[in-house]
Amino acid sequence: MTRRWRRVPVTAVLVAGLLAFQPGCVERAEDGAAERGVLQAVLDRQAEAVLTGDREAYLATVDPRADGYRDAQSTVFGNLLRLPVDHWSYRVTATGDDAFPLPPDADGGSGGDRGAGARRVAVRAELRYRIEGYDPVPVRDVEYLTLTERKGRWYVSSDGADASGGRRGTRQLWEQGEMTVVRGGRSLVLGVGRPETELRALADDADRAVPGADDAWPRPWPRRVLVQAPATLERMADLLGGPPSSYRGIAAVTTGEAGGRGRTPAERIVVNPEAYRLLGEEGRRIVMTHEVTHVATREHTTESTPLWLSEGFADWVAYRGVERPPGRIAPVLTEAVREGRTPRRLPTDEEFAFAGDADRLARSYESGWLLCRMVAHRWGEEKLVELYLAVGRAGGGMDPVVREVLGTGMDGLTARWREYLRRELGGRR
Repeated sequence: MTRRWRRVPVTAVLVAGLLAFQPGCVERAEDGAAERGVLQAVLDRQAEAVLTGDREAYLATVDPRADGYRDAQSTVFGNLLRLPVDHWSYRVTATGDDAFPLPPDADGGSGGDRGAGARRVAVRAELRYRIEGYDPVPVRDVEYLTLTERKGRWYVSSDGADASGGRRGTRQLWEQGEMTVVRGGRSLVLGVGRPETELRALADDADRAVPGADDAWPRPWPRRVLVQAPATLERMADLLGGPPSSYRGIAAVTTGEAGGRGRTPAERIVVNPEAYRLLGEEGRRIVMTHEVTHVATREHTTESTPLWLSEGFADWVAYRGVERPPGRIAPVLTEAVREGRTPRRLPTDEEFAFAGDADRLARSYESGWLLCRMVAHRWGEEKLVELYLAVGRAGGGMDPVVREVLGTGMDGLTARWREYLRRELGGRR
C-alpha cells in the first residue's frame, strides 16, 4: 500500500493513542508500527466482544457501509454465541502487500465512496480460539481481512478477497451460514444447511464410536469429539482448504495439527454430506470409529508417525470385531495380490493423498490396516499400541523403533507383512 504522510500536532498523536481503545475505531497512524497497533486494536475489540457475547460491540467493529459483509458477520456472531468458546484472540502478523494484494477496483464498502476518504489496508492475522471441553489448547488459524478507515475510524470491511478475485484462507463452518448445534453425550455436532434430525443422528454415531476407540486405545484422552457437518461437498472443501474433487467419495475427514505432547488441539471430524449419507449402519459405525480413533491418538501422533501406521491403526480399531474376511474389507489389495502384484514396500505418505489415483489410495489404506492387523495378531494388541506410542515420540527413523518394540527391523517387518498379505488375501507367491 502507499502510505500517506502529513504533519500532525503532538496533541493529535496523543488523541490517536486514546482513540485506539474505542470500540471499532482508531485515528490514522503515521508509521507502520503505529498503524499495525491501531489495526490490532480493532481486532482486539472484536475478540473481546466474542468472549463477552456483546453483539453491539462486535458489529461496531464492522464497516457500516459493507452491507452484505455486515449481515454475514451478524450471522457469524450469532453462531459463535452457540459455542462454548473460552478463548478468542487475534494477532496481526502482516499488513499491506505483505499480507495479500487487495482487489484494485474494490472500495471496502458497498460501492461509490472512494471520494469520502475511505482507505483500505490488507491484514493477515493469526486467530487463536478454544472450544471448552474439546480443545486442550487454542487452535490456530490464519485470517485474511480488509480493514477500512472512514473519517478517522477503522472497521473490518471484508475477509479473504484478494487481487485475483479469489478468497484466501479457509472458511470456518460458522462463516458458512446459520449454524445448528447439537450436543451428544460425548460429542458436539455443528451443522449448516442440515436438518437437526440428521445432526442428532451424527451425534449418536459419534457417541457410539467413542467407547470402541477408547477400548482399543488405553491411554488418557478427552473421550469427546467435535463433528462438523457442512451443507455441501464444496463447503466441506472450503473448511479443509482443498478442491472439492479431493474429497469426493470420502465419507469423513479428521483434520488437526500434529504436534508434541500436551500441545496438540483436538481434531475436528468433518463429514462429507454426499458420501456419508449413502452408508448403512455398519458403514457409519466403521467410518466414525476410524475418525474418532484419530482424535483419541492425536496427542501421540507426530511428524514421525507415517500415515500407514496412523491410518492403518485407525482402520484396525474400526474393523476390530467385524466378522468379515480380509478379502472383502481390502478388495483392491486382494485383487493386486491375487494377480501376483503383492506390494514390495509399505505405502509412502504421498500415496495417501486424496487427490490421487483412487485405487492407489485404497491400496494404501488397506496395506496400513493389514500391517496393523498382522502386528496385533503376531505380537499382540498391546505391542501395536506400544509401537504407535514409540514411533510418535522417536523423532527419527522407523528401523530402530520397530526393532526395539517388535524385535525385528523394517526389512523384516515388511517381509512378514508381504507373506501375511499372500496368506490372508489368498494370493499366490
